[in-house]
Amino acid sequence: MSQFTNVTVVKKANVYFDGKVVSRTLLFPDGSKKTLGIMQPGEYEFSTGAAEEMEILAGELEWRVKDEKKWKGVVAGEAFNVPAHSAFLMRMETVVDYCCSFLP
Repeated sequence: MSQFTNVTVVKKANVYFDGKVVSRTLLFPDGSKKTLGIMQPGEYEFSTGAAEEMEILAGELEWRVKDEKKWKGVVAGEAFNVPAHSAFLMRMETVVDYCCSFLP
């Protein structure tokens, strides 16, 4: 899906790591939530309460759950899931455009 309809956009940006990761929140009529964002090259650690699906729209990165040793690669057109109540790391050498869906 290349666009969303009937959504509410939260005007205030989510800014992390001194502006190297920035996203906007989308709220859907069914109560679901997504963020659309850009990550600059670097390595970042996030924590999540809800399970997430990270869809990579452009660029490529490696990721892993914090307690795991092995990095997994993902490129534009692919996605990965992060378990609820976990910390995960991402590292990238290029700009990455992404859509994060918060799963029920």
